Amino acid sequence: MSRILVIDDDVDILSVMEILLTMKGFSVETIANANNAVSKIENYLPDLILLDVLISGFDGRTICKEIKSNHKTSHIPIIMFSAHPGAEATIKDYGADDFIYKPFDVDYLLSRVNIQLGILN
Repeated sequence: MSRILVIDDDVDILSVMEILLTMKGFSVETIANANNAVSKIENYLPDLILLDVLISGFDGRTICKEIKSNHKTSHIPIIMFSAHPGAEATIKDYGADDFIYKPFDVDYLLSRVNIQLGILN
């Protein structure tokens, strides 16, 4: 079972993603506060991270760069998401593997998750 970590300050999005991904057979952990995100990632070692670009007081792109710069976590694919226009243009510079616009289509989200995890539909 693939382990997915979702990081977002919107508890409604966390709840929806947790329910959706759990129903699809994934083990899901969520983080609503980015303060301890990197240490949580090092301890949980997810197979995939879904990360919001803007998280109350934090820039998710900076967190992404930190994850990708850490030898313990650099291999973990990261899908970033945002409702902000232009956010997609900057995520590759920080090491993100993929991007999804909010609000997201459930089928599209699942297809991107499966692609990053190497799961064939």
